[in-house]
Amino acid sequence: MNFDIESPVTREELVQSLRKHQSANFRLGAGFTDLLIELKNSDQAELTLINLSQLEDEEFSGMSFNPTEFRVGALVTVAQISKNSAIQQNFPVLQQAALSLASGQIREVATIGGNICQASPSGDLSCALVALKATCEIMDMEGKIRHEALSGFFRGPGKTSLQKSEVLKSISIPVNQRKTLKSGFIKIGKRSAMECSIVSIGYHFQVEADGKVIQAGIAIGAVAPTVIFCSKAAAFLIKRNVNNLTEDDRLKVAELIQQAASPIDDLRASAWYRKEVLFNTARSIFE
Repeated sequence: MNFDIESPVTREELVQSLRKHQSANFRLGAGFTDLLIELKNSDQAELTLINLSQLEDEEFSGMSFNPTEFRVGALVTVAQISKNSAIQQNFPVLQQAALSLASGQIREVATIGGNICQASPSGDLSCALVALKATCEIMDMEGKIRHEALSGFFRGPGKTSLQKSEVLKSISIPVNQRKTLKSGFIKIGKRSAMECSIVSIGYHFQVEADGKVIQAGIAIGAVAPTVIFCSKAAAFLIKRNVNNLTEDDRLKVAELIQQAASPIDDLRASAWYRKEVLFNTARSIFE
């Protein structure tokens, strides 16, 4: 395979690169942690790599916090996410997911945008962000912006709503209305590191001082063609005391989460095993 590399520095240069290669094969990226695997499996004769790691644009590479949302540029690395104090305080589910991803070396170069755009059903960051009800900011080759809920961004394994003329610019997360949180990420796999999930659950609950849930987000990974937002389970928890659920309520939430899954048999686990692990893991959140 022959390939060229372009490294736009400004947003204008990025737009020009997108326009230039609309009729050709090209690949956007920054960390390119999966590139060698893709090249080995590709039957394309030529490929242009548009390297975004040199892009000098704070809206792509920075993080910002305001009273209504936390915004993360698509080029922010997984390591930066895992170390950010605002994320640690406000979105523990995202920090824990970042720390569970791959290895320390890979986290230093892998970006949040790249991880999301891989659209893996077992994506750790994707699971956490769907639980947080995050939205995507997407730019096309004319510089126009559109927004889409991350839960709708995924269309299947390795498939997203991104068009060839578009690039993921940033991800926005609604800021907590309350400081009291129950938030976390659980990943089940055969190894403790460098492992794809057999089952994963991200959850993020905002609660009143008395423990009653006012906002709830639950997402599951590796148990369907895409990461799934468990809307019925989240709705069930509203106005319930998350710190003092009855056994019947715990079982009901676990059942609703399990019902949202549609796993398959594969090399890592059977569909039956995944559903059983998912049920027990979901139940353990509230113990």
